[in-house]
Order: sequence, then structure tokens, then C-alpha cells
Amino acid sequence: MLKVRPLAIFYLSEHPAIVGFRWSHTESWGSTWSFLFSSIVSYLFLSLFLHFFLSLLLGRHRPIPLGFLPALHSLSMSLISATIFAGILLSAVAEIRDTRWFWQRSKTPFEWLLCFPLGTRPSGRVFFWSYIYYLSRFLHVFRTFISILRRRKLSFFQLFNHSISILVSFLWLEFSQSFQILAILFATLGYAVVYGYRFWTAIGFRGACFPFVLNCQILLLSCNVACHVGVFLQHFFFRGGCNGIGAWVFNSVLNFAVLMLFLNFYLRRYLNRNRRMVEVDGVNGDQPSPPHVPPDAKRK
Repeated sequence: MLKVRPLAIFYLSEHPAIVGFRWSHTESWGSTWSFLFSSIVSYLFLSLFLHFFLSLLLGRHRPIPLGFLPALHSLSMSLISATIFAGILLSAVAEIRDTRWFWQRSKTPFEWLLCFPLGTRPSGRVFFWSYIYYLSRFLHVFRTFISILRRRKLSFFQLFNHSISILVSFLWLEFSQSFQILAILFATLGYAVVYGYRFWTAIGFRGACFPFVLNCQILLLSCNVACHVGVFLQHFFFRGGCNGIGAWVFNSVLNFAVLMLFLNFYLRRYLNRNRRMVEVDGVNGDQPSPPHVPPDAKRK
């Protein structure tokens, strides 16, 4: 046990490839703006094409059997998210230990997690795991294709959310944006739990008696909003400034749009469910109860 723990720490935070990582347009795969926009456009085009083509060919209600592919995708996303969570957590601890002398007079460790010092470069441990998180977004979008193949289901919110997730994770690396460590920690923890739950139900086990995935998404969005408020206070009211604040403002606008779309989806679902419950109660209430017939009358 004592040997396994140092070995895991080495491969998650002390490996030379992790410590010496540097975000570069020439050395890092997928690090150019042209690749970013072409990949997002390709994702949108393939999703729309696949949806309309299968709808015309098979109809909207004829699913395509996928076997264990959805369960395999959920399991892989859960394991990858858990690995990124452990890696960036250990890397953040190591970075605080190694670089605290540089910024300890102006920031506490929690303030550093929210607000990188000005001049921070996208290199080192935490940016390696930020890069791995960026790459994992391309595996994440395969859930859209699985939804189209299984239920011919495609929503604007799903396309927008996945596209924004790729764009935002790219901006984190490109501009060394503050707040990304906490954002990745919250996101990967949520994905590990949600995709683990989806794998659990996909292989036939019983699901929760409440909307588990929806509640996890609400909790994740709440944590993101709280962190955005923390970055705002750190940059404009407390000591110093935060690195990559321009990208953070753009990120905040995109996250606000995602939040509004999610709240619209959630409220519509909640109101429709309440309306159906009222209609059912109304139907049951309009039905007259059978008259009470005395036992003597039945004998007569």
C-alpha cells in the first residue's frame, strides 16, 4: 500500500511529461484556433446531418440497437474524469508547495485557485491536466451521437453546451485563465459520478427514485456561479489582479447563456410535470363517486 501511493502520485503529478508540459501551437495536438473552430463546426454538422438523415431513413421513433456501446462510453468517461480529478488535485497541491514562495505575500492557496497571478504561463502540472480535460471534451461529445442513434433525440441545449465546453477549455489553456483548476475539479467530480450512475443503470441496475443527473447538474452550475463571483471579487476588490481576465469575462457570458438555457429547460420540465399532475387530479375529481346503496335495498 505504501508503494502504490507514491507510484500513483508520481504518475499523476511528478512525471517529467507532466512537470515539463507546455501549451504550444506547434507541439500540442489540437492547440490551434483553426482546429478549434473546424472541430466545433464538424461536430455540429455531423450531429445535424445524422439526425435528419436517420429521421428520413428510419423515422423518428425507430431506435438503432447499440448493445453495450452506451455503457462502455459512460464507463470510460467516468474513469477518465476520475483520473483527471485525481491528477489535477495532486498537481495543484504540488504547485502550491513549489511556487508558494512567489505569491504567498499577496495570495492564500484558495485565492490562488481562484485567481492566478498576472503573468502566469500555460505550463506545468495543472495545465497538463487542463490539456487532458480539453482533449476529453471530444470524447464527451460522442454522447450526442449515441442519443441520436438510440432515440433520434437532438436538442439545441445539448449542441450548444458541448460546443461551449470545447471552446471554454481551449480558452483556459490559451490565456492561462484563472479559476480553471476549481472548474475542472467540480466538472470532473460531477462527470465521474454522473457517468458512473449512467453506467450503473445501463447494465441493468435500478436507478434513483429522483432525477439524479438533473440534480447533479444543478449542483455543478451552482458551484460554477459561486466560483465566478469569487474571481470577480478577487480581481476588482481585493489584492492584485487575475490572469486571463478577458477570457474569464467571455467565459462568464457563455456560462450565463448555458445557465439560462438550463433553467429554461428545467422550468419547462417542472411546469409540464405539474400540469400533467393537475390534469390527472382534475380528471379523477370530476368522476362522480358511486352512490351508497344500503344492504337491505340490495336484497330487495
